[in-house]
Amino acid sequence: MDHALRKRIVFHGAVVVLLGMLAGFPYAFVVTGQLQGEERAWRMAHLEGVLNGLLMLAIAGIGGRLALSARQGTILAWALVVTGYGNVVAAVIAATFAVRGLAPGGSFSNTVVYTLFMAAIAGVLVALGLVAFGARRGTDVAQPPIERRMRA
Repeated sequence: MDHALRKRIVFHGAVVVLLGMLAGFPYAFVVTGQLQGEERAWRMAHLEGVLNGLLMLAIAGIGGRLALSARQGTILAWALVVTGYGNVVAAVIAATFAVRGLAPGGSFSNTVVYTLFMAAIAGVLVALGLVAFGARRGTDVAQPPIERRMRA
């Protein structure tokens, strides 16, 4: 996977983690009773950002070992971006408007949440499929420098 794509995934992964951390503030306010809202929904908003961002950072970290074409690498990067932002934004909207997004319809916010979650699901399936494919065909090109020196 291209180094520039991996840097882009790291950037967006860090932003998604940051959004998840920021969603932790309303969660804390709901837990302490300073804000009205559903604790479960805000906990999920907080966790969606943190966990999706960490997934992005982890895949960027192993990206150098995945044997993917340039096009496949680009698709992987975009799939991760759609997944990360889709999940955290949907979860925050869901917590804010007290909707679940389990089916389209109802309120406008519920349909938006549903659509974002469906896009994120499609994105993560594509991303993990490409990671598995690239790992299966994998490469050891990105060995740490110490290993190369020891073999010489």
